Amino acid sequence: MTNMKRRNFLRFLGGAASWPLAAGAQQPTKRPVIGVLSPFIDADSTFLRDLRQGLGARGLREGQEIAIEYRSAEGRINQLPVLADELVRLKVDIIVTASAPAIRFVQQATLTIPIVMMQVGDAVDQGFVASLARPGGNITGTSWFGPELSAKRLELMKEALSGIAQVAILREASAGAASITAVHAAARTLGVVLSVFEVRDPDELPTAFSAMADAGLQGVEILEGLIISNNIRPLVALTERHRLPTIFPDTSFVEAGGLMSYGPDLSEIHRRTAESIEKILKGARPRDIPVEQPTKFEFAINLKTAKSLGLTIPPTLLQRAVVVID
Repeated sequence: MTNMKRRNFLRFLGGAASWPLAAGAQQPTKRPVIGVLSPFIDADSTFLRDLRQGLGARGLREGQEIAIEYRSAEGRINQLPVLADELVRLKVDIIVTASAPAIRFVQQATLTIPIVMMQVGDAVDQGFVASLARPGGNITGTSWFGPELSAKRLELMKEALSGIAQVAILREASAGAASITAVHAAARTLGVVLSVFEVRDPDELPTAFSAMADAGLQGVEILEGLIISNNIRPLVALTERHRLPTIFPDTSFVEAGGLMSYGPDLSEIHRRTAESIEKILKGARPRDIPVEQPTKFEFAINLKTAKSLGLTIPPTLLQRAVVVID
């Protein structure tokens, strides 16, 4: 072969690399992209870890069957709308998020991208879905009955502290009305007088607890919310400083030194969210996927904290606790 013919032949081979693939050749499959927006402080949250576990258990492994675009507000609520808009601009296939403020910002950012929610007390009361059975929009996921749980916590506090008559309720000012309505109804049945304290910012928590102590209140029930979830240790420290027996919305507070808690197993909720994601990836519409409810609830008691407060927890109540910390 002459040098001229050889050069032409090599140019021909080099150009072949840019030709279309032959019929029947496998095109690379585009992995679905899951956008994950965390409103929590990562160091205190199992949110992303639990979600990955749930996805992996259903054969949806990051880097293989799916890709994940993760954004964390690190507890800064003012960052949530910015991060929600960023995920929408990336044109992710699904957005997963938790807590009422984060869900609301994502809802405002897109009416078309499917949204899978978790860790929200009452999705219907918050206006995220039309009903649990038929969500009706681009949102589905998991929600628990915040009002019923709030009433149950007051019952447990009354049982633990039989002589209690005056209780403080700490809630976030932006929370829905259903939970506080349910607590008031339970208080009337139990013969308990409530004093409600609302906070709009974490900086207001110390003032609220000082006011509770000054009023001579005998116990505190804390309702779930994003400010609450992102201030576990500060809240436990405030209850210790003012020596106020307190029941919290989930076990993480009791593990940090709080007296009692009652609520859903949040890690289980995070893992189960993978089921809704899988259904959407297979073609189901969020509007047609019923909102799930928790199946596992945990009642936790910290006996060390009870002892420091001079309290004796009734044996019948201890027997019902799923988690007991000595």
